[in-house]
Amino acid sequence: MTPSRARKPRADAERSRAAILDATVQVLDADPEASVEAIAASAGVTRQTVYAHFPSREQLLAAVLDRLTGEAVAAMDAADLDSGSATGALLRLLDAGRRTSGRYPVLLQQLSSLPVSAHADHQRHEPVANRLKRVVQRGQDTGEFDNQLSPDWLVAVTIKLGHAASEEVDAGRMSSAEATATLHTSLLRVFGATDSS
Repeated sequence: MTPSRARKPRADAERSRAAILDATVQVLDADPEASVEAIAASAGVTRQTVYAHFPSREQLLAAVLDRLTGEAVAAMDAADLDSGSATGALLRLLDAGRRTSGRYPVLLQQLSSLPVSAHADHQRHEPVANRLKRVVQRGQDTGEFDNQLSPDWLVAVTIKLGHAASEEVDAGRMSSAEATATLHTSLLRVFGATDSS
């Protein structure tokens, strides 16, 4: 088999996989109970093709969550986290994550209820945690953030408070704007931030 023939099926499979993930995001954000058949129809593939890539609905949803995490990380990288104050970088990082999750509120609520192992959860959060830790360490090095708390602890607190803010919105106890403002205020206090920009 020639190399070009070997590459074509792989490229076709990658396109099919991407189309399935795109369709899953759109279909399930509109209707969390939508069937695999509906996802396949939206992707322009057969149900069997969906199952060939994702043998179970849980695996499909896990792949969607990985994709959304990748989108959030790309948005964070575009927020230029190494410029300006560490406080400003922290707020830009949080806003980048919020903008990404805000595009898929129904889908993310469904995904948050999926059972996940502690190891898988750690791996999924790791790219975000690494960027957050870099901002925290920069802020501690410049004296903007209190350095009595470890960067790892501040990263963990940030992730937990971010989830808490989302849960308050999902439960209807806060608007998105209220949750964002409350999260920012809470984190700046925990961090002992000296610069409010």
